[in-house]
Amino acid sequence: MLPLFGWFSRDLAIDLGTANTLIYMKGRGIVVNEPSVVTIDVKTGKTLAVGREAKEMLGKAPGHVNVIRPLKDGVISDFRVTEEMLRHFIKKVYNRKYMLVRPRIIVAVPSGITEVEKKAVKDSALQAGASEVYLIEEPMAAAMGVGLPVEEPSGSMIVDIGGGTTEVAVISMAGIVYSRSIRVAGDEMDEAIIQYIKKKHNLLIGERTAEYIKMTLASADPLEKEETTEIRGRDLVEGIPKTLTISSEEIRDALSETVVAIVEAVKTTLERTPPELSADIIDKGIVLTGGGSLLRNLDTRLREETGLPITLAEDPLTSVVLGAGKVLNNMDLLSKISVD
Repeated sequence: MLPLFGWFSRDLAIDLGTANTLIYMKGRGIVVNEPSVVTIDVKTGKTLAVGREAKEMLGKAPGHVNVIRPLKDGVISDFRVTEEMLRHFIKKVYNRKYMLVRPRIIVAVPSGITEVEKKAVKDSALQAGASEVYLIEEPMAAAMGVGLPVEEPSGSMIVDIGGGTTEVAVISMAGIVYSRSIRVAGDEMDEAIIQYIKKKHNLLIGERTAEYIKMTLASADPLEKEETTEIRGRDLVEGIPKTLTISSEEIRDALSETVVAIVEAVKTTLERTPPELSADIIDKGIVLTGGGSLLRNLDTRLREETGLPITLAEDPLTSVVLGAGKVLNNMDLLSKISVD
């Protein structure tokens, strides 16, 4: 049962992402946008850093320091560390007033989340200091964040490619008519790059290098002008540091299976969409959002594969949290779309 009273400026909307956590505060907008990473001293159990500072330690920390990403495939894999991370970010938002505030929180979650995973998200937010927690599905939040008319009786289609999951959904009348959630997204791309370079060049690279390669060279379709970049890693044969020149063609090959999985998820969703809503999607097309949608030429590839107009969101990294933030102002809508 949702409360009848209004929401105040202390309440928050959270995009608890595999790669990044974003927090929106009513009246202030986005107040936190940091990597979902925590470093812990194994000897003392003490948290050393959270967010951006913790990510800087990835692949560089000594043996007694664990660099932890507490979310995997869009869901919580380490309950205690997630709670610690949320507590840190919420405390950062409220500064010294934190102990006096128990905010109500809306959290965006993947559409394929299980009941056990929902409970883990709720419990983590409650333990971190929330008074009440409401869950909404990420594709719904993303659709609102990019300005799609989710409450109208017409079909809108959103593809949200995050760090851990790709969410594809058709939305009408404030409800998800059909959705498909696959645990293939940005992290899978990074891992595919690591494995490709290891297998083809006998070079071991870290997560940060893989992410850099993805951002600078990766594409879903051939580029107008193919590119190269130098990378450094450890030679697996000689065991010494080595520099290698890698090309955009190679990285496209490394990501081919991941891209095909995303394309197939979109096609399956289109096949399962009711005919009347399909007609709306033909007119309006598909909107891409999430960090993974920034993969170059992904829009071109999807346009070729589906024959539909494809639009890239203006700010794909913030769509989910902005959409969840809009719900803070609309309790009626929250009662329709919450998945508690």
